[in-house]
Amino acid sequence: MDTIGDNLGEKFAATVIEKYFETAVTEKITNNDYERYLSGGGASICKVKTWGDLTMQTYTRGSTLTPDDPRESEAEIDPDQQKAFYFEIDNLDVFENYVNNPSGGLIKRATDQLREAVDTYVLGLYADVGSGNRVGTDYTTGTVAVAVTTGAVTGTGTTFTSAMVGLGFKAVGHTKWYRVKSYTSATAIVIENDSDDDPSIYDGGAISAGVAYVIEAATVLTVTTSTVVGYIDDLAEKLDENKIPKEDRWIVVNAKIKALLIKSDEFTKAVESAFKDVIQKGLIGWIAGFEVYQNQQVAGDNATGYYILAGHKSAITFVMEYQQSKVEEDITGEFGKRYKALWAYGAKVIDERRKALAYMWCKV
Repeated sequence: MDTIGDNLGEKFAATVIEKYFETAVTEKITNNDYERYLSGGGASICKVKTWGDLTMQTYTRGSTLTPDDPRESEAEIDPDQQKAFYFEIDNLDVFENYVNNPSGGLIKRATDQLREAVDTYVLGLYADVGSGNRVGTDYTTGTVAVAVTTGAVTGTGTTFTSAMVGLGFKAVGHTKWYRVKSYTSATAIVIENDSDDDPSIYDGGAISAGVAYVIEAATVLTVTTSTVVGYIDDLAEKLDENKIPKEDRWIVVNAKIKALLIKSDEFTKAVESAFKDVIQKGLIGWIAGFEVYQNQQVAGDNATGYYILAGHKSAITFVMEYQQSKVEEDITGEFGKRYKALWAYGAKVIDERRKALAYMWCKV
């Protein structure tokens, strides 16, 4: 076995991941608050932990306090996304030159490819946004009744569609948001609690016929220079209502939305002296309490709409590492060698933190 080749391979993989974290927007909008455990079979398991809320209670002398139960809960991150490089090299001397030149062409191309793949994956987590945190054109036509326990919704004068599955639902009489679980017809859908980590149930009770309701962001918004800031204010308001901290808030836009924002007097441009974030990570400024990043991996397109994701750094927990790196010594019938490396990554938005995400579904 060629130890020198293996060491160079590991250094190449480590350099790519180091450069990735220097330039990717994912590093700015996610957290690494997970713990790694070994399962019985020796496999590595990543778990995200969170705690239940505490309540401030009013105390009077002689009264009895009711204890909270802030039990720790946890969810697993499955690093099921795997990406690999596999390419030919003339010899180890040439490969060593690539490895020792972190700003050179090969390292840069590898980093760019990894960054694009990961950013696309993370910015595609818009389905994990908590119900009630979507900004689009709401659907409110007709009235509804909701059955106890089953969450069966019967509409009158409604035109429900299958595209509404997964969106937030709230009727008059509900004290929280639910989400559309399934679609049957234009007048029949089923709703459930807005939870991914627990079995599906509906706990909202019976809602009598004839009440108003909202299905959020059912159709795409068309935004302009004069309206885009107001919609971003709506995103900030939703986080405020969920008592999400003001610091470490972010929003990721593409070039089309950036072009609208920079024309607004309310947009504060980032100064280029902050090279690390402005140039490398795409920070373009601040608005409505959000750090604004530009990234072309934003999900969607201008025909069907972009999902402009926003939130707090606590919402998405992300893990990534390279798993294997190898220089193949012999290529049958050819001179030279081949190199391959494998990275694995994954992310998790646990139920308690879904309220720290929001998105705007829009087109220009």
